[in-house]
Amino acid sequence: MASALAAKMGLNSLMRRQARTFDVRICTMESDMEFSCEVKWKGKDLFDLVCRTLGLRETWFFGLQYSIKDTVAWLKMEKKVLDQEVPKEEPITLYFLAKFYPENAEEELVQDITQHLFFLQVKRKILEEEIHCPPEASVLLASYAVHAKYGDYDPNVHKPGFLAEEELLPKRVINLYQMTAEMWEERITACYAEHRGRTRDEAEMEYLKIAQDLDMYGVNYFLIRNKKGTDLLLGVDALGLHIYEPDNRLTPKCSFPWNEIRNISYSDKEFTIKPLDKKTNVFKFNSSRLRVNKLILQLCIGNHDLFMRRRRVDSIEVQQMKAQAREERARKQVERQRLQREKQLREDAERARDELERRLIQLQDEAHMANEALLRSEQTADLLAEKAQIAEEEAKLLAQKAAEAETEMQRIKVTAIRGQEERRLMEQKMLETEMLALKMAEESERRAKEAEQLKQDLQEARQSERRAKHKLLEITTRAVYTSPGLPPNSMPPDLSFSRENLSFDFKDTDMKRLSMEIEKEKVEYMEKSKHLQEQLNELKTEIESLKMKERETPLDIIHNQNTEQGTSKQSNFKKLTLQSTKSRVAFFEEL
Repeated sequence: MASALAAKMGLNSLMRRQARTFDVRICTMESDMEFSCEVKWKGKDLFDLVCRTLGLRETWFFGLQYSIKDTVAWLKMEKKVLDQEVPKEEPITLYFLAKFYPENAEEELVQDITQHLFFLQVKRKILEEEIHCPPEASVLLASYAVHAKYGDYDPNVHKPGFLAEEELLPKRVINLYQMTAEMWEERITACYAEHRGRTRDEAEMEYLKIAQDLDMYGVNYFLIRNKKGTDLLLGVDALGLHIYEPDNRLTPKCSFPWNEIRNISYSDKEFTIKPLDKKTNVFKFNSSRLRVNKLILQLCIGNHDLFMRRRRVDSIEVQQMKAQAREERARKQVERQRLQREKQLREDAERARDELERRLIQLQDEAHMANEALLRSEQTADLLAEKAQIAEEEAKLLAQKAAEAETEMQRIKVTAIRGQEERRLMEQKMLETEMLALKMAEESERRAKEAEQLKQDLQEARQSERRAKHKLLEITTRAVYTSPGLPPNSMPPDLSFSRENLSFDFKDTDMKRLSMEIEKEKVEYMEKSKHLQEQLNELKTEIESLKMKERETPLDIIHNQNTEQGTSKQSNFKKLTLQSTKSRVAFFEEL
């Protein structure tokens, strides 16, 4: 049995020696990459290959992480990859992550790719609640994350429900309030709409600037014990070492900045910290495993080096990177202004086109109404002419009847002389006939006047017809597709824009103007911070009435207490470091 096992191990060793390459899968926050590596490669060879592939130059923030048992480890740069405790199954899976965090993201992160990777990693940590984030800050951060993904808010595109499939808030925050998904989306969208005009990079940087003020941002926690055997938490971050109580990861009990620490070492499970002040005793603590001590030491050395590096003059490489970044930002600013002008011209042209279309429709409606009025006038004229003809015929008929009545009267007069009685009767009849003739004459006169009036009406109708035709001719003549406020050549028929007219030269004056804008931004920083705090307070007030306090976690309660006391991450750190190193060491040992 033993001999068979030995033979199998020998075979595996032989196969390993024969294989000249091995496969590695690198998982970044955005995508996965696979590489074929040589067996002799060290950690630095693989790390440099990944950085070159990503186009990343700020390599000092990152590392390759892998899981080992119940903890994590970082690939050592100076050792061969296969000589480390990496997973044995191929492809070997490693995670390209930020190992060290900047003190001030806006000042330290130069490349866009660096900023983007930090943004994705911090966002994931907040959503997975590895970083505690209060509800009002969660909503504001979500709005910047939405802006980074979708660009400027457009109500015609970003309609209610467009965030239904997005993961934007920690589940703890969602469960803490009696609010539907639509109510959360409404508040996030309200904040999102205020970010109009920012680029994706600017939105991601605003996200990081808010996140870096969270208490748990950039802190790695480890369970330790002091000399008295008290269970505590050690926090390692960009500013120094912090000691926490196990149930409170937000507020440290004491802190030791990196500039106060002279030496860090460990022996087995015991960790030793030597303060810079030689009069101060070293202080020690124990961790649970030797492997954890190795990880703590790595993080301490890396954070201490970056702490000291920030306080020295930048290297030539960093100065070149920052100069290139400034030039790139200047170029993007000029390009953004050019695109903004093009967009404004396009919007003005579209508004002019819409105005012309509206005016054309209005003129078409007026022409249609004029045509209808003309048609009605023609119909009225025809009707009046017909009535006038009828009135004339009736007048002629009445005149004929009057003549017949006069003839009859003459005949009656001749006949009346035949007898007195007959004369009396005839006189009476004649009188009646005369009255009838008089009435007929009056009716004839009235009909004649009516005919005359109808003739006048006909003339007026024909004049109205001529005026309607004249007005239609004027409308047709005025219907040229121009707007009163625009010159005739302001908009081509196809709404295209000449690149020659919209081009913009990148000159030194643009750089000077951009530099002045940057200085102005620095002056306005305090005002923006005040505005941010007011915005967070406003969000908190809006949703406070819907909070279910019984669902608050211990960290929520601690954060609320800190807020009521006016304690922030920065103010607490300053307060803790006011005491002497000696007194803080003594306090730590007495915990």
